Amino acid sequence: MSRPARARIDLDALRHNYLRARELHRGRAVAVVKANAYGHDAVRCAHALEPVADAFAVAFLSEAITLREAGIRAPILLLEGAFTAAELERASQLGIWTVVHHEEQVRMIERAPFNCTRLQVWLKIDTGMRRAGVPAAQARAYHERLRATDRVAAITLMSHFARADETAVDTTLTQIASFDAATAGLDGPRSLANSAAVLAWPQARRDWARPGILLYGVDPTGLTQHDLRPVMALSSEVFAERSLAAGEALGYGGSFVAERPLRVGLVAMGYGDGYPGRAPTGTPVAVDGQRTRVLGRVSMDMMAVDLTALPGAGPGSHVELWGARIPVAEVAASAGLLPYELLCNVKRVPVEHVEAAVAYANTGT
Repeated sequence: MSRPARARIDLDALRHNYLRARELHRGRAVAVVKANAYGHDAVRCAHALEPVADAFAVAFLSEAITLREAGIRAPILLLEGAFTAAELERASQLGIWTVVHHEEQVRMIERAPFNCTRLQVWLKIDTGMRRAGVPAAQARAYHERLRATDRVAAITLMSHFARADETAVDTTLTQIASFDAATAGLDGPRSLANSAAVLAWPQARRDWARPGILLYGVDPTGLTQHDLRPVMALSSEVFAERSLAAGEALGYGGSFVAERPLRVGLVAMGYGDGYPGRAPTGTPVAVDGQRTRVLGRVSMDMMAVDLTALPGAGPGSHVELWGARIPVAEVAASAGLLPYELLCNVKRVPVEHVEAAVAYANTGT
């Protein structure tokens, strides 16, 4: 019998989440598939989304080339833009859109010696995140410089939010006002809403949304009221059972000590597979569809779960680490991490892409 750890990717749920984002935003939506689609396989996800997606976004050129070589013909946006003049030329040849967010990228376009398809540029304006983007006070000057070249076919104006996932603070409204003031009178489509803004800030609706983590079924605002479906289910099985007497320690460091007699299941899953090694005792898991808890420290290849209250569970029992019953955001919060980190770090386990995942029942998967 092969090791039972695996990840299942529900492509139907992915499409559902994209269409839900577009419905909420009421405009076109760029499906963000950077970082290998947040660990879900960018090529497979892009093929699944291409019949419905308006465009895709990746971080840098090699990610875009991977999609083009896999047959993706929809527009692709480089969120970090080009790093060199050669990259800019290659992007133009492949019909790839590019973000411009600093002076050198503007100069690359102004000096570009090539004759090819004119560029579709997204001009990124810093409205308060202070990470990337041209200063808001200079947005008009940069816009005029880009329009003055013979290399640029169209300009989309964009910004990025620092705290859109925090619905109780007004930073997002301040950034929206800054963006609107900086771009007043400039022609071109607008793009503001990331995943959190799509879900929680209708004031950010413009021509284009840029949903990322919500595509994969995670609500970054924590509101969980938007009919998103988890796309990845990480699972394994109990492969052995142990008993602990009251007062006995379990695992590396002896950090967990049984407070009473316990039945413990050993699960074929560990931080070597991408499960968070920082997940403490009490982190939720589901065994045969019933919630229980992680016990002790997670090891590289295995972990322990509490079977005491599950008399029917034992070797061969199905274990959901995250998925339909155990939200990945809940596991991430328990481990003091972001759900982005968990999804992007899944490795070593076999990955299966399905058109519509079947919910786990006690009789099987």
